[in-house]
Order: sequence, then structure tokens, then C-alpha cells
Amino acid sequence: MATMREIKRRKASIQSTEQITNAMKLVSTVKLQKSRAKAERTRPYSDMMYATVNHILSCTDQIEHPYLQSGKSDKKGIIVVSSNRGLAGGYNSNIVRLVQSSGIASNDAVLYTVGKKAREALSHRGYTVVKDYSDRIESPEYADAMEIGRRVMQDYLNQEIGEIYLVYTSFKNTVSHEPKMLKLLPIEAEQMEAAEEQEDELSMSYDPGEAEVLDKLIPLYMNSLIYGALVESLASENGARMQAMDAATSNAEEMIDKLSLQYNRARQASITQEITEIIAGANAIG
Repeated sequence: MATMREIKRRKASIQSTEQITNAMKLVSTVKLQKSRAKAERTRPYSDMMYATVNHILSCTDQIEHPYLQSGKSDKKGIIVVSSNRGLAGGYNSNIVRLVQSSGIASNDAVLYTVGKKAREALSHRGYTVVKDYSDRIESPEYADAMEIGRRVMQDYLNQEIGEIYLVYTSFKNTVSHEPKMLKLLPIEAEQMEAAEEQEDELSMSYDPGEAEVLDKLIPLYMNSLIYGALVESLASENGARMQAMDAATSNAEEMIDKLSLQYNRARQASITQEITEIIAGANAIG
């Protein structure tokens, strides 16, 4: 059985940890409020951009354009968004697991990482990271998404990668965050067949021309989805860390209560033993 001194020392250590986790919880709560508001403002635009581009292509006859055709390279470019810090529950491990279970072999994947945790974990597992943007996840701006999109699309046009995917965590609410993987390029009109079956569906026309419109539209589409992924991932990270720190604080409180009970029992046993020894000594003298 642990001594009173050991129990007291352990209780003090857990109380110190509880103060840290509680402070981290409060910080994450404040950050969550800001990042959540930003994510909720951004989501309608990125969702509408994704739906609009797919609708445009579903109403368009076959187009030959670099953005709509698979590249000659077998390499798949994956933009992976995670966090720079841990202590966020399964937030980062879920992203790593999604990349590993995507069906894309590590030797066929080329990673563009935003967040140190996924970069370190996937590099350790044999994935190649060609560019890291970990400093952009702390306070993402649209210019950051443009920089990432510009590099990835340039590699795509240079035939260094044949497909582009985006892996991030979608923010549902404070307690619900869903890891997602989207294919960005080449764009596949998933609604093409359904649109062709509708007799009243009009064909899409372009002015000044298909190439000119797509040259402007597709980069905007890419940047919008990347930016949406950055702000939603940041909100999800703060929400996950708040939950993790809240659970850690609750566990610490339970452990402190148990140690307090153990300490009181040990103290009571010690006092009882001392009284017993005093009585035994008095009887021996008498």
C-alpha cells in the first residue's frame, strides 16, 4: 500500500496536470469560437463552388482540356491537412488512417502537407512529401490556399502528378468532425449521365470559349475547396482538442478524488495505529 507521502506527491502532480489541461481547454474553446465562425461563413461558398462546377460540366458536351483529363503520370498528388500540435484526440490519427486506407500506395503518392503531425507520421510510413505548408494552418488565409493550389496545379500541368486529391477534416459541429477525401483534378462530371437523361436539360455554352472559361474557373474552384478545407480543419482541430482536454480534466478530477480518499484512509489508519501503540504502551507500563 502506498504511503501518505507518496499519495500526497502523486495528488499534487495530478493537480498540476489538471490545471494545465483545464487551461488548454479554455484556450481551445476561445479558438474554436473564432475558427467555427470562419468555417461556417466559408462552407456555403466552397460547397456551392463544388456543386456549380460539377453542374456546369454535367451540362457540357465532351471537352478536351488539361484540367479535365488524367495526366500521363501515375503519381497521385494528395493535399493532406492536419495540425502542428497533438493532444487533440484522434484528430491527426484519423487523417493518417484515411490516407493509408485510400487505396493509393505510398510509392504512388506525392504529398503536399499542411500540418506537421500528418507529415511526420506519413513520412515515417514511406510516403514522399514534396512540399510542406505547415505554417499556414495556424491562421489560414485565402492567399495560402492560392499558393498551395498554384504549386499543385503546376505539378499537374507539368505531368509530375496525374491526379489531385484533398484530405481534410470536415467540421460538422463542436463534437462531430468527419475526415474526408475529395478528388479535385481531373474533374469528373459525376452527374453527366443523369443530366443527359433529362430531355429539358440545356447544353452549356461558353463565352469567349471553353478553354478560356475553364482556365479561370478551375483554379478558382481548386483554391476555394482548399481554403474551405483549411478553415474547417482548423475548427475541427480546436473542437477535438477542447473535447480531449475536457476529458483529461474530468479524468484528473476523478483521480484526485480517489487519491484524496486513499490519503484520508491512510491517515486514519496511521492515527489508529498510533493510538493503539499508545494504549498498548500504557497497559505495559501499568
